[in-house]
Amino acid sequence: MANDRANQGDMSIRKAVPATIDEYISGFPPEVQATLQKVRQTVRGVAPDAQEVISYRIPAFKLNGVLVYFAAFKRHIGFYPPVKGDTRLEKAVLPYAGEKGNLRFPLDEPVPFDLIERITRLRLKQNLMMAHEGRAANRQRKR
Repeated sequence: MANDRANQGDMSIRKAVPATIDEYISGFPPEVQATLQKVRQTVRGVAPDAQEVISYRIPAFKLNGVLVYFAAFKRHIGFYPPVKGDTRLEKAVLPYAGEKGNLRFPLDEPVPFDLIERITRLRLKQNLMMAHEGRAANRQRKR
């Protein structure tokens, strides 16, 4: 397991799953911690009511389902899930697309916090629409 994580470029090998986002962030060097905190603040600014969780061993924000995940690696910050449903935004994130459409923001370049904000807004809108549609479907079934 440790070799798998090292091969994936994770900056620190953790034996235990972090319990909180603070705990996750504290495991990285100060400059990476600052970037992770800024990612966190950017998401929180868009979705102040979202719950902070650790999911799949990385930070995530949940509101009517998962909004976004983020993680630090040796050379980049990963941001998930892939962007879908907004053509202009899909084009804007192309320079950062990794495998399966997940995003990679290189640590040696400025992180595009404006894109993180736009992605989070889209995910929030999508999650709210799905929750609304789910409630409407439940009302229909009860009739």
